[in-house]
Amino acid sequence: MGNYLGFKMKRQATLFMCVLSFGFVLGQVSYTIPEEMPKGSLIGNIAHDLGLQIKRLKEGKARIFTRNSDEYIELDKERGVLLVKERIDREVLCKQTTPCALHFQIILENPMEFYSITVQITDINDNSPTFEKNKIDFKISESAVIGAKFALERAADLDVGINDLKSYALKPTENFVLKLNNNPDGNKNVEMVLQKPLDREKQQQINLVLTATDGGVPQMSGTMLIVITVLDANDNSPVFTQQIYKATVTENSPIATVVATVKATDADEGTNSKITYSIRNTLDDVRKTFKINQENGQVTLIGNTDFEDSRSYEIHLLAMDEGGLTDSCKLIVEVQDTNDNIPEIQIMSKSTVISEDAIINTVVTMISIADKDSEKNGNVKCYIDENMPFILKSSASNFYSLVTDSELDRESNSVYNITVTCCDEGVPSLSSSVTLTLQISDVNDNTPVFEKNSYETYVVENNTPGLSIFTIKATDADWNQNARVSYILEDSSVNGVPVSSYVSVSADSGVIHAVRSFDYEQIKDFQFRVKAQDGGSPPLSINVTVKLLIQDQNDNPPQILYPVQTGGAMVAEMVPRSADVGYLVTKVVAVDVDSGQNAWLSYKLQKVTDRALFEVGLQNGEIRTIRQVTDKDAVKQKLTVIVEDNGQPSRSATVIVNVAVADSFPEVMSEFSDFVHDKEYNDNLTFYLVLALAVVSFLFITCLVVIISVKIYRLRQSRTLYHSSLPVIPYYPPRYSDTLGTGTLPHVYNYQVSRSTDSRMSDIKIGRADSQNVLMMDPGSTGTMQRIQSEKSILDEPDSPLEQKPPNNDWRFTQGQRPGPSGATGGPEVAMGTGPWPQPPTEAEQLQALMAAANEVSEATATLGPGTMGLSTRYSPQFTLQHVPDYRQNVYIPGSTATLTSNPQQQQATAQQATQQALPPPQASAQAEPPKAAQTPASKKKSTKKEKK
Repeated sequence: MGNYLGFKMKRQATLFMCVLSFGFVLGQVSYTIPEEMPKGSLIGNIAHDLGLQIKRLKEGKARIFTRNSDEYIELDKERGVLLVKERIDREVLCKQTTPCALHFQIILENPMEFYSITVQITDINDNSPTFEKNKIDFKISESAVIGAKFALERAADLDVGINDLKSYALKPTENFVLKLNNNPDGNKNVEMVLQKPLDREKQQQINLVLTATDGGVPQMSGTMLIVITVLDANDNSPVFTQQIYKATVTENSPIATVVATVKATDADEGTNSKITYSIRNTLDDVRKTFKINQENGQVTLIGNTDFEDSRSYEIHLLAMDEGGLTDSCKLIVEVQDTNDNIPEIQIMSKSTVISEDAIINTVVTMISIADKDSEKNGNVKCYIDENMPFILKSSASNFYSLVTDSELDRESNSVYNITVTCCDEGVPSLSSSVTLTLQISDVNDNTPVFEKNSYETYVVENNTPGLSIFTIKATDADWNQNARVSYILEDSSVNGVPVSSYVSVSADSGVIHAVRSFDYEQIKDFQFRVKAQDGGSPPLSINVTVKLLIQDQNDNPPQILYPVQTGGAMVAEMVPRSADVGYLVTKVVAVDVDSGQNAWLSYKLQKVTDRALFEVGLQNGEIRTIRQVTDKDAVKQKLTVIVEDNGQPSRSATVIVNVAVADSFPEVMSEFSDFVHDKEYNDNLTFYLVLALAVVSFLFITCLVVIISVKIYRLRQSRTLYHSSLPVIPYYPPRYSDTLGTGTLPHVYNYQVSRSTDSRMSDIKIGRADSQNVLMMDPGSTGTMQRIQSEKSILDEPDSPLEQKPPNNDWRFTQGQRPGPSGATGGPEVAMGTGPWPQPPTEAEQLQALMAAANEVSEATATLGPGTMGLSTRYSPQFTLQHVPDYRQNVYIPGSTATLTSNPQQQQATAQQATQQALPPPQASAQAEPPKAAQTPASKKKSTKKEKK
């Protein structure tokens, strides 16, 4: 192997590209390299030669595909080059075949592509010529004539071309010379020719050396020793009848099959004419396959002949007599092919899953087909089963692509078992097949489908909220997530109310639940829509209409329309004593808001004073007499009629019909004046009376507690005021109302006069002076009373936090209008709003006002006529208080230096305001006096009496 180090490697690359119609590229590149290159040696830059990027080799998962199991070439995807993977010996790989080449394909994916690569292996001079035997013996008669030929064994050189065997040399050359004869096949027969007669007596044995030399650089050679024994005279050599024999044998013929028979003759006699046959082939499989009978020259099979291994054999035969004379010939055996090899199917690349939306002509699998047979026996055609959405396309010689031929539908067929069958044209034909399993991946191309176009279901009214009403079901022909159906209640309204407040739909199961309890009397049926949506992307959906019918339940008792049952006056039907049999007394009219048989009513008498006198119609509710009325029949007849519906269970209602058997109305009144109500009515009346009494008692106790609390609170406030250091002004700001331009009272008094038909029940109440209720006489003297509700005075709530705000100009009087203790005005030197506080009225003036109020009360009581009840008045329209001093000009605001003007509009606004009173602010005094309690009318009276004394 080291003899080729000086060999100059020559590499040739040829690129051939063609674009096929079904979507992948087929290219062909050829390289030439010498044999015996070390591992890792560079063959060629395949990426550059194919015009591919290194990135494409990586992403396409480039790999080498070869039919042979031995891989001598490897692909470096990082560099995009082809490297030697295993040592390549051309003699082992191709023997004598030239040219010697490696054929393989480079496969790329996404998209699928493949390229054919051919690497030719050139021979180097790494094998020297060799002889099968290192030594050969000849027995030559001394009588051999000059020019006698002796065939020598040829040397064999495994190399080819210029490295093959080129020349022979024979030394020494005293008696023999070497002669080379060219054969038609290019080989040379080596013969040793006698050029000088032999003399056994001089030299009984001659040793010659035959040297075989090849044409390689460096030159290599092999030698063989020729030992010649000189015999006594045998002057005729054997002669074959033909120089070339031809025969045929069918491959796989049985052993011992006679292939051919060769024949040679010898003109000598005796033992010199006895010929022995032998095969001279060396370094090949001829001797393992054929043998020759040494005596008769019959060539037979001893091994198997395989057309695929060797299509012909060349057998070199030798005929030798006892004298050592020989002759040679050649037997060419042609091996006839038989169809003994099935087509070989190899998957180059395949996809196990394909989407159902794959376009037509999408490549699924690439297949390589090979048949070792020849001619028709090696012609292969492939096909697949019919009725499949796939076809086989022949992309190149013995290459097929399985592509889609029509649209795929996973819902029709989710898995395809595709059987590819390949048959040759031999007789009989041989075939092979391979089954490809292809999964169809799902695409969301199917809308959910409901079992029905619309649904109609029922639910009984008064159902429990959350009740499962009905289940709708939709199916989706897709798979997995695309077939997962969700149910959605679409927005709509029923009588203006969202349908979601009536029903709900389970998103997973499609179960419809009632959200509320239904009432047949309010709603009898309604419709809503449910959407079924799958989980695909984008999702597909379908709607269905569901009609929900409410079934009636006997949940309503009959309602009596006539006779009307009242809790007050009694109603009775009159039957004259002259009434005949079948006299229509009255008719009970009732209805039932239920429907169907739940509303079928029947009438029956439950209780009756005289059952033999009356009957009621079962269907129409008519009450008639069933016999003649007599004088013995009671005037008062009480009939209890029960009305039942036809539901399960039935419901009923009762009505009491009072019948008076009389001819005149006064007779009826005298009998029914003390008519006693039935026990049920009395029980109800008693219940309501007890309830009313409890409510009144509770209100009374509550009011009593409130009054006591208020009293205690005011008592505490008065004590606090008494012990405080604040000055107390025992004067209330006036609340007055105009009465035809007459005077005003300093305080407001309420009088409530109650009169009844019984004089002993009449009474009169005199309220407090600071009451919140004020009754005013209409200025037009019409006698109309108006009740004005005012807010609490600040004197009633002494703790109320009120801030003093600066007065406006409307609260100020002119200098002439400022009141004094006796109506005097201040001096001119006193500024507006800065003068001294006006003096409150004296006790004498207050007493006069109190006595005027008492006279007013007595006159008002005398003027009340009979029948006047609940009247609260201040004074009559004719009442005037001209003797009461007019204090409208003497109104002031405690705690402020401002005084009120006499503007009538301001006075009217002041009368409507509720909180205008406030305690006077504390004033600094050099001589502080103890505070005095506020004076009441009673205290005023006591002080007046003291003054009189």
